[in-house]
Amino acid sequence: MTLDPILNAPPAIQIHVFAAIPATVLGPLVIYRKRRDLLHKSLGYVWVAAMAVMALSSFFISGWRIIGSFGPIHLISIFVLQGLISGLVDARAARMAEHKATMQGVYWWGIGFAGLLTLMPGRRLNEALFASHPENAYWVMAVGLCLLIARWWFAQPGRVLSV
Repeated sequence: MTLDPILNAPPAIQIHVFAAIPATVLGPLVIYRKRRDLLHKSLGYVWVAAMAVMALSSFFISGWRIIGSFGPIHLISIFVLQGLISGLVDARAARMAEHKATMQGVYWWGIGFAGLLTLMPGRRLNEALFASHPENAYWVMAVGLCLLIARWWFAQPGRVLSV
């Protein structure tokens, strides 16, 4: 593992990665914490800010271009920004079930799914984590995708594991 691909990247990528770190770490602490107290609210605002910086900075990064410098991964950034706004509006309106579901969705699809896509060979995070064997990222991506699908599947009402 080497941080050189990130440290030598353009500023937009560095900002994106360094916003993703607290967003990734704080997410579970905020969205799965049982108590909804001042700590939840304070860390929640830090998490929302990190997610917003991460999503906004992605628009200055071009990878898979389809329309100009934008690609399909930018749709996730739009989803994240819309979800953050919607989740904050839900919280202010005391719609806590909707707030919780929205923020969990923003985390798992914005961090989980988009994060898995950044592991693809040829991308900087792949170079940083899998420098000598970039193809190993496919195993991590496959396991991560299975976990995301399982999380989605069991989150559906009435879904249970039947043996």
